[in-house]
Amino acid sequence: MPHLTVEYTANLDRRLNVPALLETMHRTASGIDAFPLAGIRTRAHRLEHYRFADGHADNQFVHVVVRLAHGRSDEVRREAGEVLFRALCEFMQPIAEESPLALSLDMQEMAPDLSFKQGNIRDYIATRSGQEA
Repeated sequence: MPHLTVEYTANLDRRLNVPALLETMHRTASGIDAFPLAGIRTRAHRLEHYRFADGHADNQFVHVVVRLAHGRSDEVRREAGEVLFRALCEFMQPIAEESPLALSLDMQEMAPDLSFKQGNIRDYIATRSGQEA
């Protein structure tokens, strides 16, 4: 873990390079020591139907949900959230300078006994890099 889910309003389509935003967020997450590379998942959801603030068609938002496995301290989660939010804000700055935009990021910790996982990605990463993931 973590899993990063980027939600963005459809009216950002012409201005937002979604693959570049995902790359930025994923790369930033991979630089955080508390996040094992093999657990990072980054994805985006385009929101076609939404209401925001006064309902004006120009209003836009990007909201990132970061879901984490249980066990990191509040300080580690806060620092990671600040790093990720700063990356989001820097990436979105050119759009924010030209149009109404709200940015937000929420860190969520999952209950350890309610999270189920299976996979072999760590083995593949170790094989490709010659290191333990």
